[in-house]
Amino acid sequence: MSISLAPFAPGGPAAMDATLAQRLLGHALCRGGDHADLYFEYRTSASYVFEEGRVKTVGGGVSLGLGVRVLHGSATGYAYCEELTEEAMIAAARTAAQIARSGASPPPERIEPRALPSFYPLQTPSVAAPPEAKLDLLRRADAAARAFDRRIIKVECSFAEEIREILIVSSEGYMSCDVQPLIRFGVHVIAEEGGRRQGGSGGGGGRYGMEYFDAHPPEEHGREAARVATAMLHAWEAPAGEMEVVLAPGDSGILLHEAVGHGLEADFNRKRTSNYTDRIGQQVASPLCTVVDDGTIGHSRGSINVDDEGHPGQVNVLIEAGVLRGYMQDWLSARHFKTAPSGNGRRQSFRHNPLPRMTNTYLRPGPHDPEEIVRSVRRGVYARRFSGGQVNISNGDFVFSLTESYLIEDGRLTAPLKGVNLIGNGPQVLTRVTMLGNDFQLSDGIWTCGKDGQSVPVGVGTPTVKIAAITVGGTKA
Repeated sequence: MSISLAPFAPGGPAAMDATLAQRLLGHALCRGGDHADLYFEYRTSASYVFEEGRVKTVGGGVSLGLGVRVLHGSATGYAYCEELTEEAMIAAARTAAQIARSGASPPPERIEPRALPSFYPLQTPSVAAPPEAKLDLLRRADAAARAFDRRIIKVECSFAEEIREILIVSSEGYMSCDVQPLIRFGVHVIAEEGGRRQGGSGGGGGRYGMEYFDAHPPEEHGREAARVATAMLHAWEAPAGEMEVVLAPGDSGILLHEAVGHGLEADFNRKRTSNYTDRIGQQVASPLCTVVDDGTIGHSRGSINVDDEGHPGQVNVLIEAGVLRGYMQDWLSARHFKTAPSGNGRRQSFRHNPLPRMTNTYLRPGPHDPEEIVRSVRRGVYARRFSGGQVNISNGDFVFSLTESYLIEDGRLTAPLKGVNLIGNGPQVLTRVTMLGNDFQLSDGIWTCGKDGQSVPVGVGTPTVKIAAITVGGTKA
């Protein structure tokens, strides 16, 4: 049994067979240890930036390597190498083994391939398409943004792509392999009128090849960026104070991801630094709220056929009808909590140790009509697009900045607002959800999550959500 890495690279590295993998695991466990795994990765990527009618930058790269992990109690030994010679791989395995000093462990289990689902079948990766095809997409988005409104004075379009092949071999006796495509298309514009300038962005992507643009043509992203910029061009100063807030479907899921999702990752609860520690089975949110982390959504940016420890992607219900049901587990935390890994062990690359990470995290829809939700608000803020924010994982306190928002007055969206910040506490916000729309949307593939210096692609989503009170940070009393 063998599997080859780098199928898209002529003359790629030799096949990795089970016999060699088992020998490497033996070296990793030569000083003792509870568990060891091998993580092989081949990645090729490219990026294109088109600005002011010309190609600004084109880049690309290839990386190849092996990460070896040894777990001994709660301690982790980790080493990697960037060449797949047997000598280099053995050296990495024996370096990771230094974490343990209790004598050799039993030999690893006989290695067998693990059957995996397929959530992002791929015909032809985008990296195999000619650069001219991608530059044409960028030109089309540029033209659509400029044609949308004469006030658009600057346009920048970008396209990033990669394909990653991973192979994980565990001392528990399984071998898992996956090929993971990923694309991201973005447009940023500047609108100007009467001395005022305003930016706007649009974009999307996911685990697709070039077929993504059949359903989402580049013109769509160009027009959306221009719409946001022109809509916000004459925005009012934001009000300040505690008020009702309505979250729009889709991108608002980033608030859920940051302010609630990270606190549900098992390592923070294992270390007892999360607001959700020791609260499984307790009511932690409004009964309207069911929070799910789902790595199985077809072609979504955060989806995974297999996590970076070799466990299949799956659907994990974290909060059900307001009750905390569980955490997102990697191998180490699952052993601590005496449960099974949940398919959430993820890492940035072979150079990094896996951690419990989110995949696609979202709030399931509720019973309310979204128009009814807006009509129920006498005075508040409608949050449509987020740029990011800061969160304290230990208690869930957050500050988020909005790039597109509107004042709600007597049940209607009125003036666009600028300078809006939402300030609050994630767990508390979930208890204040009073209405939940039936219009769930998953945000279109743009989000990247950072944790402990590592970045991984994720998905977020929500329906329309009414929150009884959040502090709005603005400049107008």
